[in-house]
Amino acid sequence: MSDSIVVDRLTVRRGHRPVLHGINARMPKGSITGLLGPSGAGKTTLMRAIVGTQKVRSGGVTVEGHPAGSAALRYRIGYVTQDNAIYGDLTVERNIAYYAALYRAPKGAVKSVLAQVGLTDHAGQRADRLSGGQRTRVSLACALVGDPDILVLDEPTVGLDPVLREQLWDDFRDLADDGRTLVVSSHVMDEADRCDRVVLIREGRVVADETPAALKRATGTDDLDEAFLTVIRSREED
Repeated sequence: MSDSIVVDRLTVRRGHRPVLHGINARMPKGSITGLLGPSGAGKTTLMRAIVGTQKVRSGGVTVEGHPAGSAALRYRIGYVTQDNAIYGDLTVERNIAYYAALYRAPKGAVKSVLAQVGLTDHAGQRADRLSGGQRTRVSLACALVGDPDILVLDEPTVGLDPVLREQLWDDFRDLADDGRTLVVSSHVMDEADRCDRVVLIREGRVVADETPAALKRATGTDDLDEAFLTVIRSREED
């Protein structure tokens, strides 16, 4: 499986404070890579670097063979931030139509993506009257309407009930099975088992970059929480 995203010795600083310390990571095409780690670990900074909106100190990110932020990638990446980037005074359909125009999506794309995220029956509803899970789905639809090759999703399941989390992860798996590359951040470790690969970030450093199965084998446990703790303890001892 070829790599869709390659992070090479990426260093990011804010003022005099280092945020990412020369990290390396690879994210395979047509798969789900989970960025796992506590709040403040550097996950959002890495995602911003992948989509090309983060100023970097050194190193870089290559996406589909192009430097992150290149014009060639403008319509190939969909980005869903932690805060839903939708307009509360617009209907669900109008929100998606706005992004469809930005992405120059073909006619029919709005109705197609509404069905894809299960919001056809809510198309005429104002976004500010939706539940949290529904707003997350609208944000996902806005990212999908341009038919991107890569989806970068920053903590998309935070605050959702278990049923909605399960539904969204089913959606993510369908997208990956369709050949898209997904990068999904979370601080909930049990979501790591849903990923094809996990990149564990702690204090701006990558402490693991493995498949869940390989990480379990290396640490001698079937529990990913315990596997992550084992990796972190071994790093601290070194």
